[in-house]
Amino acid sequence: MTTRIDAKFAALAAEGRKAFVSYIMAGDPDYDTSLEVVRGLPAAGVDIIELGLPFTDPMADGPTIQLAGQRALEAGMTLDRTLDLARSFRETDDTTPIVLMGYYNPIYSCGVDAFLTKAKDAGIDGLIVVDLPPEEDSELCIPAQDAGLNFIRLATPTTDDKRLPRVLQNTSGFVYYVSITGITGAAEAEAGDVGPEVARIKSATDLPVIVGFGINTPEKSKAIASVADGAVVGSAIVGRIAAGDSVDAVLAFVKTLADGAHAA
Repeated sequence: MTTRIDAKFAALAAEGRKAFVSYIMAGDPDYDTSLEVVRGLPAAGVDIIELGLPFTDPMADGPTIQLAGQRALEAGMTLDRTLDLARSFRETDDTTPIVLMGYYNPIYSCGVDAFLTKAKDAGIDGLIVVDLPPEEDSELCIPAQDAGLNFIRLATPTTDDKRLPRVLQNTSGFVYYVSITGITGAAEAEAGDVGPEVARIKSATDLPVIVGFGINTPEKSKAIASVADGAVVGSAIVGRIAAGDSVDAVLAFVKTLADGAHAA
C-alpha cells in the first residue's frame, strides 16, 4: 500500500526537504471560509493538511482548538460535512495528503465500515484518532489500514522505551511526536529537548517523525524541523482565524511557517 502520505515523504526525501504540516479545524469559522483556507494551503507551502474533525469533548486540545471546534459545531459542522469539505478540496487537488484528526465518538456513531468507505471516497489519506490506544487497534486502526488509510499514532515525552514498541506497532504514514507534556498551545517546543526524543523514536522505526505542539513562529518551525522530519503547526494558525484575519492574511502567515520548516 502506497498512500499520498507515503508518496509525499518519498518526494521530500528525494529533494532533501523537511515536511510542513498545517492543522485547520474543518468548518471554523464556517464551512465556506475553512474550505477557502484549506484550498490555499498547498500554494502556501503546506505539504500535508491535518483536518480537524469538530467534537464536543476533546482531550488533547487546548483552548484555541477547543474554541475552534465549538465555532465549527455552532456553524453546523458534522462528520459528513467535514468529509464533504475534503471532497470539495479534492476537486482541484488530487496530490496533497489529508490527515483527518479527531476523536472516536463521531466515527463510532457513524459505524466504522461506513466511515471508512466515506473517508476513502472523500480523499482522506490518514487518520489520527487520539483516544484509541494501541490496545484497541482492532477497533479502527487495522480496518483503516486494510481500507488503504494510514493510521498515525502519537508519541509523547512520557512514552518510555517499554511503551514505544506498542505505540509504533501498526502505525503507518508517519509518527507524530508531541513535543510537550500537556495540551495544544500550552507551551513552546524546544529543539534541544525534542532532538534526542526524535532520535530515540527513529532508532525504533523507519517512519518519518513529525513534531507538533508548541510551534508558533517561523523560527520555531525551522528549529524543530531541523531535528525531525518536519513540523506541525495548529494553534498559531487557528488563532489567526479566531482573530478574524482574512483568508489571505492567514495563508500569508502559514507561508512564513512553511518557509521556516523548509529552510531547516
